Amino acid sequence: MIADGSEDEEKWLAAGAAAFKQNAFYMQRAIDSNNLKDALKYSAQMLSELRTSKLSPHKYYDLYMRAFDELRKLEIFFLEETRRGCSVIELYELVQHAGNILPRLYLLCTAGSVYIKTKEAPAKEILKDLVEMCRGIQHPLRGLFLRSYLAQISRDKLPDIGSEYEGDADTVTDAVEFVLLNFTEMNKLWVRMQHQGPAREKERRDKERGELRDLVGKNLHVLSQLEGVDLDMYRDTVLPRVLEQIVNCRDEIAQYYLIDCIIQVFPDEYHLQTLDVLLGACPQLQPSVDIMTVLSRLMERLSNYAALNAEVLPYFLQVEAFSKLNNAIGKVIEAQEDMPILSAVTLYSSLLKFTLHVHPDRLDYADQVLGSCVKQLSGKGKIDDTRATKELVSLLSAPLEKYNDVVTALKLTNYPLVVEYLDTETKRIMATVIIRSIMKNNTLITTAEKVEALFELIKGLISDLDEPQGLEVDEDDFEEEQNSVARLIHMLYNDDPEEMFKIVSILKKHFLTGGPKRLKFTIPPLVVSTLKAIASGRRQSFWKEASVTATKIFQFLNQIIEALPNVPSPDLAFRLYLQCAEAANKCDEEPIAYEFFTQAYILYEEEISDSKAQVTALQLIIGTLQRMHVFGVENRDTLTHKATGYSAKLLKKPDQCRAVYACSHLFWLEDRETIQDGERVLLCLKRALKIANSAQQMANTARGSTGSVTLFIEILNKYLYFYQKGVPQITVESVESLIKLIKNEESMPSDPSAESFFASTLQFMEFEKQKEGAIGERYQEIKV
Repeated sequence: MIADGSEDEEKWLAAGAAAFKQNAFYMQRAIDSNNLKDALKYSAQMLSELRTSKLSPHKYYDLYMRAFDELRKLEIFFLEETRRGCSVIELYELVQHAGNILPRLYLLCTAGSVYIKTKEAPAKEILKDLVEMCRGIQHPLRGLFLRSYLAQISRDKLPDIGSEYEGDADTVTDAVEFVLLNFTEMNKLWVRMQHQGPAREKERRDKERGELRDLVGKNLHVLSQLEGVDLDMYRDTVLPRVLEQIVNCRDEIAQYYLIDCIIQVFPDEYHLQTLDVLLGACPQLQPSVDIMTVLSRLMERLSNYAALNAEVLPYFLQVEAFSKLNNAIGKVIEAQEDMPILSAVTLYSSLLKFTLHVHPDRLDYADQVLGSCVKQLSGKGKIDDTRATKELVSLLSAPLEKYNDVVTALKLTNYPLVVEYLDTETKRIMATVIIRSIMKNNTLITTAEKVEALFELIKGLISDLDEPQGLEVDEDDFEEEQNSVARLIHMLYNDDPEEMFKIVSILKKHFLTGGPKRLKFTIPPLVVSTLKAIASGRRQSFWKEASVTATKIFQFLNQIIEALPNVPSPDLAFRLYLQCAEAANKCDEEPIAYEFFTQAYILYEEEISDSKAQVTALQLIIGTLQRMHVFGVENRDTLTHKATGYSAKLLKKPDQCRAVYACSHLFWLEDRETIQDGERVLLCLKRALKIANSAQQMANTARGSTGSVTLFIEILNKYLYFYQKGVPQITVESVESLIKLIKNEESMPSDPSAESFFASTLQFMEFEKQKEGAIGERYQEIKV
């Protein structure tokens, strides 16, 4: 059916175009022979083709453009006739003899154009006559194109300021009156199109009306181009008349398009000075009008105007632009009770962006917008509209993007209230946006109050208490989110240890109630941040006068780390205990340091069972214990004895050997005379040799080979280290005997790495012999 209709339309257009072309040919021949009578006859017949009702607006436009081109030729002919002596008044009357009204009015408009050019009568009289005569065509499609032709040919003949047609009798007021009258009549015709035809074709009619809207909108463009339409005339005459027509037409399509036209074609300065008038019309529009888009575009234009012209900013305050826009949006929402939540949120989002661009220093304005949004969302529960949620995220992101400072956003009291209306997934997204803003701009949050406010905003990432049952979070996404929270912790800092303790206490409260799966990500940076505060307080000699003592903070750290073995993350807790022990050592807190070591030992014994993990843990114990200076003899002996005991109990003999000779460093510290026990150093090294020998025998039994000699070379290097340090128990004879033992090993030639290692060791010894002083002399005593 549709295809058939389209084919018929093509046939009608082809037939009309053929007849049109034929009459246009005869008209041109009459023009060439200066035959006015025949020219009028054939032009009227040509224009009769525009009387058709069978064509769609698109096809009718094709025919109209053919007529427009021919009428321009006829207009030139009319003008030449008047120069040859033909009276323009007689010509103006002669064209009215055409039989049909539509061709008659096209010819009348053409003759009227010539009449105005000759200036034999006031332009306003002719224009008024033409615009009134066009009332004779009430068919919407034909009438719209006729009036469009009138607007087109009269455009350069309006009595505007500076125009050749301006005079005592012709003023810009007459031009404005003509255009407004033509606009009003065209809009009525355009609106009337919706009532023609059956209801089932409404969609097709709406589409056709959309194709014709520019014909009506051109009138507003003409008004905006008139030099004489200044702010006063626009405010007193043009805008009220146009808005009156828009409101009274009660047509959704017309109201939306024409309001948007006003916003787009007239200067921004005019909008600013007439904001109350324009906004006053918005609540009077049909409920189905997309006022959201219209107002958003208005605010966007005003924002750009302010951005490009800083000198106009005082005028925004003078005319109270924000207050008027805010009130207008409230009235529009109130007038449209069933307005979708998306539209309301979009309006407030646009208003907030306008406020941030025009009044960046007025946080109270921004907070007021957020408050209005909260009021609108109240009672709605969590927003489940995806597009509305996205717009809400855009609204919340606007202050972050404008100020590049989360601290400023935290001053907005209604900001967290808006966040509450996001669903769980979107809260996570918003929290990530906030954290990225902090990291990108290196924003430090320095007070406990602001940290508390911040964590209220990002609780979507730090708590899983409100997550719906069955919601699965991708593990990679979860880790990325938690790592971002971990990075955030380092941006929450204050040099004042008391304030810093308040901050970390808030973090502890949120993290320990946020679910166990997050702790392995959040506890380590929290501990490190707290240790940083301890170091800062120690440098400032703060702890002597502070109400928050180092002891209290270490107790706090112990409580935090205790949560980790239950995650389970015992290896992480183990490392943190050792870090805290070292921090306590620097603060000269022996009991606290001992307690942290005790906790680390307990974890080692009860939780760390993997052999590789045990080796790593033991290395950490030995390395940390070696750096401790706070322990007395008894405590240090206890911890050292434990460490050596753990070394001997490792599963693999090579691991035992290396751990035991590493323990030798616990008994000789060069800078501390109280910890220089050569006997125990020698004992550790001898025990390591014994274990290495045992490991070699086991390799011989299991594999039929003597095993690697690498362990012996490693022990030799320890002997050399302590020999160089001057440990009296490490004698020349012990070093020489060990070198001899290694040289006699049968496995050396079959192990290139061991051979290279041993060669490097001997080379080192030769290098040391070349040195002057005591070290060189000591090495000279060794005979290789």
